[in-house]
Amino acid sequence: MAELRWHPLIKDWIIIASHRQNRPQMPKDWCPFCPGSGRVPDDFDVYKYDNDFPALMQNPPVPDPVDTDFFKVKEAYGKCEVILYSPSHYAKLPELSDAHMRKLVDLWTERFEEIQKDEKIKYVFIFENRGEAVGVTMPHPHGQIYGYSVIPKKIQLELDSCKEYYEKENRCLLCDMHKNEVEFQKRVIFDNDSFTVILPFFTEYPYGVYIFSKKHLQNLSQMNDKEKDDLARCIKRTVGMLDSLFDYPFPYMMCLHQDPVNSEDTKDYYHFHIEFFPPMRSKEKIKFNASSETGAWAHCNPTAPEEKAAELREAYAKFMKTQKEEG
Repeated sequence: MAELRWHPLIKDWIIIASHRQNRPQMPKDWCPFCPGSGRVPDDFDVYKYDNDFPALMQNPPVPDPVDTDFFKVKEAYGKCEVILYSPSHYAKLPELSDAHMRKLVDLWTERFEEIQKDEKIKYVFIFENRGEAVGVTMPHPHGQIYGYSVIPKKIQLELDSCKEYYEKENRCLLCDMHKNEVEFQKRVIFDNDSFTVILPFFTEYPYGVYIFSKKHLQNLSQMNDKEKDDLARCIKRTVGMLDSLFDYPFPYMMCLHQDPVNSEDTKDYYHFHIEFFPPMRSKEKIKFNASSETGAWAHCNPTAPEEKAAELREAYAKFMKTQKEEG
């Protein structure tokens, strides 16, 4: 079974993908993403791999006959890809060279441009789940890309908020958010010529940093070479900073927020940024999303962002001491 079902209470489509329950458990001594597996090239730096058990497909099955005059279903149309960061099974993102990271940004850009050619796709979502704490069972370094036939609810909420603000103020909400954070300074972690890493005023997670583009850009394709280099370094250093907090590979969900494709033009009011959702609230404690967060979307951050920002700046300085400057 693979289909979308309409949730009338929150006005959103839910992906039903029961076929993914049949995914086999990988043998401990074999990985499909490693060279020699027969599933990937013997020689690569970064690589696009079509998901073996996609939740969304460009040739989806006909939905099960469970719809009624009240309950609505539609086909699970879309695209699901895996992006391999390295041929090394145990590589960590902060250990990759700046040049290698740039190849990853280029592959993301290439896939964003290719997937949006399908006019049925309305949103291209690039993301990474890292660590057992967020449910990852495959340790080989990788991220994913989903191409949705609908704009996901959270993205739509952001778009609506940004559009409303633009119509009222004639300015970009995210540009103003970045400007105010930079002026306040206490929640700014670090920056480079093109991007700023901030623990936002409103963050839901103790270490939920955002990466803001300094320029009003909407997606990866609009970035020049300098901006792509800066993004590659910024992501590497952000993850290195998180890993340096407690001296272990820090679990997180990393989400690239770009403009929709094959949809309304949002260039005046939407702005590229990356959101991190790290579940740890201390070295050994996880911040679980309990009833308030899950049932009411009433998030509670048990820490003060200004204090955690100072902690993150210390972790960033610690990470940077380990780095040799690259040309």
